[in-house]
Amino acid sequence: MEEGPNLQAAGSLSSTTRGGGLTEKECEDMIQRSLRTPMVKFLKEQMEKSGCRFGDNFIRAVHCDKQIAGGYVRGEGIMVCSNHMNIQDEVNQVVIHELIHAYDDCRAANLDWTNCAHHACSEIRAGHLSGDCHYKREFLRGFMKDCVRRRVMKSVMANPYCSEAAAKDAMEAVWDVCYNDTKPFDRAP
Repeated sequence: MEEGPNLQAAGSLSSTTRGGGLTEKECEDMIQRSLRTPMVKFLKEQMEKSGCRFGDNFIRAVHCDKQIAGGYVRGEGIMVCSNHMNIQDEVNQVVIHELIHAYDDCRAANLDWTNCAHHACSEIRAGHLSGDCHYKREFLRGFMKDCVRRRVMKSVMANPYCSEAAAKDAMEAVWDVCYNDTKPFDRAP
Protein backbone atom coordinates (compact mmCIF):
# COMPACT_ATOMS: atom_id res chain seq x y z
CA MET A 1 0.00 0.00 0.00
CA GLU A 2 1.26 3.44 -0.81
CA GLU A 3 1.59 5.89 2.02
CA GLY A 4 -1.24 8.40 2.01
CA PRO A 5 -1.94 11.68 3.77
CA ASN A 6 -3.83 9.87 6.55
CA LEU A 7 -0.62 8.26 7.74
CA GLN A 8 0.58 11.65 8.93
CA ALA A 9 -2.77 12.71 10.36
CA ALA A 10 -3.15 9.58 12.44
CA GLY A 11 0.26 9.64 14.05
CA SER A 12 3.61 8.71 12.69
CA LEU A 13 7.01 8.05 14.12
CA SER A 14 9.97 9.90 12.64
CA SER A 15 12.75 7.85 11.18
CA THR A 16 16.27 8.21 12.54
CA THR A 17 17.58 5.15 10.74
CA ARG A 18 20.76 5.29 8.74
CA GLY A 19 21.71 2.85 6.02
CA GLY A 20 19.87 1.05 3.29
CA GLY A 21 16.97 -0.32 5.25
CA LEU A 22 15.23 -3.66 5.00
CA THR A 23 13.25 -5.30 2.26
CA GLU A 24 9.53 -5.62 2.98
CA LYS A 25 9.99 -9.39 3.46
CA GLU A 26 12.81 -8.89 5.99
CA CYS A 27 10.70 -6.33 7.81
CA GLU A 28 7.64 -8.64 7.81
CA ASP A 29 9.79 -11.34 9.45
CA MET A 30 10.88 -8.83 12.11
CA ILE A 31 7.26 -7.79 12.67
CA GLN A 32 6.42 -11.44 13.32
CA ARG A 33 9.23 -11.58 15.90
CA SER A 34 7.90 -8.36 17.43
CA LEU A 35 4.51 -9.97 17.93
CA ARG A 36 6.17 -12.44 20.32
CA THR A 37 7.73 -9.78 22.60
CA PRO A 38 6.09 -9.29 26.02
CA MET A 39 5.19 -5.61 25.47
CA VAL A 40 3.60 -6.20 22.06
CA LYS A 41 1.72 -9.26 23.33
CA PHE A 42 0.41 -7.22 26.28
CA LEU A 43 -0.75 -4.33 24.07
CA LYS A 44 -2.40 -6.72 21.63
CA GLU A 45 -4.24 -8.46 24.51
CA GLN A 46 -5.38 -5.11 25.91
CA MET A 47 -6.69 -4.01 22.54
CA GLU A 48 -8.62 -7.23 22.16
CA LYS A 49 -10.03 -6.89 25.71
CA SER A 50 -11.21 -3.41 24.72
CA GLY A 51 -13.10 -4.90 21.78
CA CYS A 52 -10.64 -3.89 19.08
CA ARG A 53 -9.96 -6.16 16.14
CA PHE A 54 -6.38 -7.15 15.51
CA GLY A 55 -6.31 -9.11 12.26
CA ASP A 56 -3.40 -10.88 10.61
CA ASN A 57 -2.58 -7.86 8.44
CA PHE A 58 -3.06 -5.22 11.13
CA ILE A 59 0.70 -4.58 11.17
CA ARG A 60 2.51 -4.68 7.85
CA ALA A 61 5.73 -3.63 6.20
CA VAL A 62 5.57 -1.01 3.48
CA HIS A 63 8.01 1.09 1.48
CA CYS A 64 7.73 4.75 2.53
CA ASP A 65 8.85 7.78 0.56
CA LYS A 66 8.68 10.13 3.56
CA GLN A 67 11.33 10.10 6.28
CA ILE A 68 9.15 8.33 8.81
CA ALA A 69 9.58 5.01 10.57
CA GLY A 70 5.92 4.07 10.49
CA GLY A 71 2.41 5.12 11.28
CA TYR A 72 -1.08 4.14 12.31
CA VAL A 73 -4.12 4.78 10.13
CA ARG A 74 -7.62 4.22 11.48
CA GLY A 75 -9.29 1.40 9.60
CA GLU A 76 -6.06 0.28 7.96
CA GLY A 77 -3.73 -0.55 10.85
CA ILE A 78 -0.03 -0.06 11.41
CA MET A 79 2.55 0.43 8.72
CA VAL A 80 6.25 -0.12 9.42
CA CYS A 81 8.48 1.59 6.85
CA SER A 82 10.81 -1.26 5.89
CA ASN A 83 13.21 0.96 3.99
CA HIS A 84 13.82 3.01 7.16
CA MET A 85 14.44 -0.01 9.43
CA ASN A 86 17.75 -1.74 9.97
CA ILE A 87 17.48 -3.85 13.14
CA GLN A 88 14.90 -5.71 15.20
CA ASP A 89 14.88 -3.12 18.00
CA GLU A 90 13.80 -0.40 15.56
CA VAL A 91 10.92 -2.53 14.30
CA ASN A 92 9.90 -3.37 17.88
CA GLN A 93 9.85 0.32 18.83
CA VAL A 94 7.74 1.32 15.86
CA VAL A 95 5.27 -1.50 16.52
CA ILE A 96 4.96 -0.58 20.21
CA HIS A 97 4.63 3.15 19.54
CA GLU A 98 1.98 2.65 16.87
CA LEU A 99 0.10 0.07 18.96
CA ILE A 100 -0.33 2.73 21.63
CA HIS A 101 -1.92 4.98 18.98
CA ALA A 102 -4.14 2.08 17.90
CA TYR A 103 -5.11 1.43 21.52
CA ASP A 104 -5.97 5.11 22.00
CA ASP A 105 -8.03 5.10 18.82
CA CYS A 106 -9.87 2.00 20.01
CA ARG A 107 -10.68 3.17 23.54
CA ALA A 108 -11.66 6.75 22.67
CA ALA A 109 -14.79 6.68 20.52
CA ASN A 110 -14.47 10.40 19.77
CA LEU A 111 -10.74 10.57 18.98
CA ASP A 112 -10.29 12.95 16.06
CA TRP A 113 -6.83 12.77 14.47
CA THR A 114 -7.43 16.16 12.82
CA ASN A 115 -7.80 17.73 16.29
CA CYS A 116 -4.31 18.86 17.37
CA ALA A 117 -5.03 18.23 21.07
CA HIS A 118 -6.23 14.68 20.41
CA HIS A 119 -3.22 13.95 18.23
CA ALA A 120 -0.84 15.53 20.78
CA CYS A 121 -2.34 13.46 23.60
CA SER A 122 -1.81 10.19 21.77
CA GLU A 123 1.75 11.23 20.81
CA ILE A 124 2.52 12.15 24.45
CA ARG A 125 1.26 8.76 25.59
CA ALA A 126 3.11 6.86 22.83
CA GLY A 127 6.36 8.72 23.50
CA HIS A 128 6.10 8.23 27.25
CA LEU A 129 4.90 4.63 27.35
CA SER A 130 6.67 3.02 24.39
CA GLY A 131 10.29 3.41 25.45
CA ASP A 132 11.00 5.77 22.52
CA CYS A 133 12.67 8.15 24.93
CA HIS A 134 14.84 5.72 26.85
CA TYR A 135 18.11 7.53 27.57
CA LYS A 136 20.17 5.06 25.49
CA ARG A 137 18.02 5.67 22.41
CA GLU A 138 18.20 9.41 22.91
CA PHE A 139 21.96 9.31 23.35
CA LEU A 140 22.33 7.39 20.08
CA ARG A 141 20.16 10.00 18.35
CA GLY A 142 22.37 12.77 19.72
CA PHE A 143 19.71 14.21 22.03
CA MET A 144 19.47 14.08 25.79
CA LYS A 145 16.70 16.45 26.83
CA ASP A 146 12.92 16.88 26.47
CA CYS A 147 12.57 13.82 24.27
CA VAL A 148 8.82 13.33 24.54
CA ARG A 149 8.09 17.02 23.93
CA ARG A 150 10.45 17.18 20.95
CA ARG A 151 8.99 14.07 19.36
CA VAL A 152 5.38 15.14 20.02
CA MET A 153 6.03 18.48 18.34
CA LYS A 154 7.67 16.84 15.33
CA SER A 155 4.76 14.45 14.84
CA VAL A 156 1.90 16.88 15.49
CA MET A 157 3.49 19.55 13.26
CA ALA A 158 3.50 16.96 10.46
CA ASN A 159 -0.29 16.76 10.80
CA PRO A 160 -1.65 18.96 7.98
CA TYR A 161 -4.31 20.30 10.36
CA CYS A 162 -1.80 21.58 12.94
CA SER A 163 0.50 24.57 12.59
CA GLU A 164 3.57 24.83 14.83
CA ALA A 165 1.74 27.22 17.16
CA ALA A 166 -1.35 25.01 17.29
CA ALA A 167 0.81 21.93 17.96
CA LYS A 168 2.65 23.66 20.83
CA ASP A 169 -0.56 25.02 22.36
CA ALA A 170 -2.27 21.63 22.08
CA MET A 171 0.68 19.78 23.60
CA GLU A 172 0.90 22.16 26.55
CA ALA A 173 -2.88 22.09 27.12
CA VAL A 174 -3.08 18.29 27.38
CA TRP A 175 0.39 17.47 28.73
CA ASP A 176 -0.39 16.70 32.39
CA VAL A 177 -3.51 14.63 31.77
CA CYS A 178 -2.02 12.66 28.88
CA TYR A 179 1.45 12.13 30.34
CA ASN A 180 -0.13 10.72 33.50
CA ASP A 181 -2.56 8.49 31.59
CA THR A 182 -0.70 5.17 31.55
CA LYS A 183 -3.54 2.91 30.40
CA PRO A 184 -3.38 0.02 29.63
CA PHE A 185 -0.39 -0.14 31.97
CA ASP A 186 -0.68 0.30 35.74
CA ARG A 187 2.27 2.69 35.52
CA ALA A 188 4.71 3.81 32.85
CA PRO A 189 6.86 0.83 31.79
